[in-house]
Amino acid sequence: NRLLGKKYDYKELPDTSKVFCRCVCLLFHEVLCVPEKDEILADVASRLWLTYRKNFQPIGGTGPTSDTGWGCMLRCGQMILGQALICRHLGRDWTWSPGQRQRAEYISILNAFIDKKDSYYSIHQIAQMGVGEGKSIGQWYGPNTVAQVLKKLAIFDSWSRLAVHVAMDNTVVIEEIKRLCMPWLDFDRGACAASEEPLEMNGDLEGACALAEEETALWKPLVLLIPLRLGLSDINEAYFEPLKQCFMMPQSLGVIGGKPNSAHYFIGFVGHELIYLDPHTTQPAVDPDEGGQFPDDSYHCQHPPCRMHICELDPSIAAGFFCQTEDDFDDWCAQILLVASVVFFFFTFGPLCFCVYLVQVSNCRGLPMFELVESQPSHLITADVLNLTPGNLLYYLFINSEVYEFAEN
Repeated sequence: NRLLGKKYDYKELPDTSKVFCRCVCLLFHEVLCVPEKDEILADVASRLWLTYRKNFQPIGGTGPTSDTGWGCMLRCGQMILGQALICRHLGRDWTWSPGQRQRAEYISILNAFIDKKDSYYSIHQIAQMGVGEGKSIGQWYGPNTVAQVLKKLAIFDSWSRLAVHVAMDNTVVIEEIKRLCMPWLDFDRGACAASEEPLEMNGDLEGACALAEEETALWKPLVLLIPLRLGLSDINEAYFEPLKQCFMMPQSLGVIGGKPNSAHYFIGFVGHELIYLDPHTTQPAVDPDEGGQFPDDSYHCQHPPCRMHICELDPSIAAGFFCQTEDDFDDWCAQILLVASVVFFFFTFGPLCFCVYLVQVSNCRGLPMFELVESQPSHLITADVLNLTPGNLLYYLFINSEVYEFAEN
């Protein structure tokens, strides 16, 4: 059981009096010993907790001054992206120390979410960018809408230089992502082509510094958001285990979703219960001083996290992953292929060509939530592509993206 990948063996979960002999999963991190309650709570408190706010500047100049009642999914989008920025600039091991002087990078991250029109990922920016997605200001968002909006806003964040990819149709295409994260590579010719546009150095956020080596890096850090529908009106039980597997990956950013018209940011699980941060608390807007400093206690959840059974989850969600390097992305792909691999047999006999689904091999129970492909879905492969010649007895074993041919002697 984990919290954003961090594994905790525990005897008592902080928000309950029940005694367990399990472990907690928090956004991937693993701890093999039994931790104190404070260690779990400190990890939860280190995540950004972005909630309803009131008395901020009117959105659009004349719009609402509070997002209470409509902004919960927008706040969840802020939280999952906030986790990406923490991983990008501070690392997953970073912990928040209340009452102490914070790192400049942390202050810069918080300033990106302050409720002002000129903050990169403020409620103002998200609400106004959502108009282009067909959502009026003050209208409730779904996971896909907020993912699309964050993708557009990240373009203007020259400090973080994130490549945000939203995978549609339950399919993650590796080639699309590598084109996005390595735009200076000429994939068609297999050669490296330098970008003609100079990369911007950032000076927009207080305390942020852009290192020269980052500007010439071969990989733009990836935020991968995958909107999914895991059932009709209720989540299909076949997705319980694959969903939990998401939290077990070191690249995990968590999941945004919840119940109808009530969004939550899910950061882990214990048994069959999901652990989440709830944005449905209205707090006063914070106004930073000239140096960008402000009290940050209200941006961290300092009480035990909420929990809900996985079967209560609305089937419409978006899972998030962060890959700092190309190696991180390749490792994520390898993990996905281990979780669920599909094996087919292609063979010919006489004038007939057969394609037979043989077996689904999986390291976890349940159905894959999405498909990972190199350039196109595997079901689009034709007999011509596989070079199946009628009259020969040939066996083709298709495992993931590799095709193996066997000829009868």
